[in-house]
Amino acid sequence: MALYLEHFGLKEAPFRITPHTDFFYEGADRGATLEGLMYAILHDEGIVKVSGEIGSGKTTLCRVLMERLPPEVETVFLANPSYSRAEILQAIAEELGGAGGEAAGTLRALQEQLIGLYASGRRVVVLIDEAHAMPEETLEQVRLLSNLETSRHKLLQIALFGQPELDQSLAKRSMRQLKDRITHSFRTRPLDEQEVAKYIAFRMHAAGYRGAEAFSPAALAAIARASGGLTRRINVLADKALLAAFAANTRSVTPRHVRAAVADSDFAPLAERRPLALRAAIALALVGLGAAAGAGALLLLQEPEPEAPLIGAPAAPPEARATPAAQPTAATPLPAEPPRPEEIKPPAAAEPPPAPPDPIAVPLAPEQLRRFAGYAAGGNRLLRERLAATRERLIAEPDASFSVELFLTENSDAARTERFLVRARELVPLEDVYVIPVATGARYFLRVTYGAFADRDAAAEAARRLPPKYQKAFQFELRSFAELRGAI
Repeated sequence: MALYLEHFGLKEAPFRITPHTDFFYEGADRGATLEGLMYAILHDEGIVKVSGEIGSGKTTLCRVLMERLPPEVETVFLANPSYSRAEILQAIAEELGGAGGEAAGTLRALQEQLIGLYASGRRVVVLIDEAHAMPEETLEQVRLLSNLETSRHKLLQIALFGQPELDQSLAKRSMRQLKDRITHSFRTRPLDEQEVAKYIAFRMHAAGYRGAEAFSPAALAAIARASGGLTRRINVLADKALLAAFAANTRSVTPRHVRAAVADSDFAPLAERRPLALRAAIALALVGLGAAAGAGALLLLQEPEPEAPLIGAPAAPPEARATPAAQPTAATPLPAEPPRPEEIKPPAAAEPPPAPPDPIAVPLAPEQLRRFAGYAAGGNRLLRERLAATRERLIAEPDASFSVELFLTENSDAARTERFLVRARELVPLEDVYVIPVATGARYFLRVTYGAFADRDAAAEAARRLPPKYQKAFQFELRSFAELRGAI
């Protein structure tokens, strides 16, 4: 039991490093990822994958997933990465209550067992932790397990949890068949500085703390830097910093206490960190979208309905849409027939010519235009239309305007984004949905935003009025157009 509990008025230790589902933090895309995993598992989505650095919260996410799946789902948790092909089959069969021995270790015996469970209304999900350390032959057996199905449903759902080395293993040519079976990939990214502060406050309150903020802003920033945003390291440093404050007989944790905690810790060196903008792009790997994260990709997983007829030309900018196409404007009169010569009069001297339109407020740089144009929409007409409208909006909108980011995803598949747009037009005006390609070398991410608003407050109010389905699926971020342009 931590020595400082009574000193800080805590009911239990807030920063234990063992997975504790009551302390599951749903911010920083964790809640959205959990929702996405549950959707994928409950809708026969085959194999899903969660990758992340050591200590980024994968095992806790897995434990919470096991708790929140409905009762009719049988869960098999495998934490031993050294299973052979035969051993993994036997382990699954035994976890499901089957007989041990030679017969239970065969694929056919397991299939019969799964068919019996399916017939009784049960479904099975196998959660494999530390999957990055599995031998290739065992991963190949996982692929074969994913083939067990009836004519309409999978008999077995599989979720792989592993370090980034899992992604490297799956990138091998020998693993391409398994990689093709993975329908959705998620990533537990490190927390940024603001998220670290919210995470620590959440854990303190979950442990019973009711006083003023125990960690000073400078102490929180120091923990964020020293931990690299990895939740396990945050827990270690926060726990030791509380102990240092207790030893100093103070209830306020300062940078001095954090420095003592860092000095008392022996962390392995952190891998080189990507820039914050790129880390934000990688964050939303939810159900094939990643994002945003959150479980925003739940909408993408639904089968699209037949498309309505679309206009092939790019959408006009908002100013043009504001004027009905059938009506002439005051600046450009359209006479019904040519005037007779005697009717032609010189323009009145008092009528000055109309003022020229304002110059483009903040044009995209040539390199940004090149990167934007480098994303291929293929034959997806809705996506092509929105990309054209997005480009015009990015060119015309002032830096200080804001848009509501719905999600940001590393899955830039054009067909999948088209399916999202088909669904989106049922919920919001599609002309207010913008799709922004974010180029990182030869690879693209996609940022999807809603609307263009004069300031942050107007964007926040618009976010509050978005449909309940979006409120549940996405974790909105307010982005200035200066920020949106800068990330292209």
